[in-house]
Amino acid sequence: MINNVGQIMLYVNNQDEAKEFWTEKVGFSVISEEDNGHMRWIEIAPTKEAETSIILHNKEFIAKMSPELNLGTPSLMFFSKDFDNLYSDLSNKNVTVGEIVNMPSGRVFNFSDSENNYFAVMEKK
Repeated sequence: MINNVGQIMLYVNNQDEAKEFWTEKVGFSVISEEDNGHMRWIEIAPTKEAETSIILHNKEFIAKMSPELNLGTPSLMFFSKDFDNLYSDLSNKNVTVGEIVNMPSGRVFNFSDSENNYFAVMEKK
């Protein structure tokens, strides 16, 4: 039986730029960073105590190692209890953000990372 989502693999073109984006602009923390000589990965999460983390993998390396994998960007929905401040903070850091939209489940906006991958944020009080 599955109890929770442990890690989400995010395949990026530039791991250092992705790490900088997620930590400096979105406010995630680096949980671990590994480099075993031929493969490097960076684990990030909203907090060090988060149950789910994102692993930043080198897209080109993974494509060569496992060409059968779908390397597309996962459609991720983040939740925020501080929705308006997050929206303002991302905007002030020159992150591309979409308009806030009222959905039946709550307010939502999207944002893009430095590689133009889009993610969504939903207000959760």
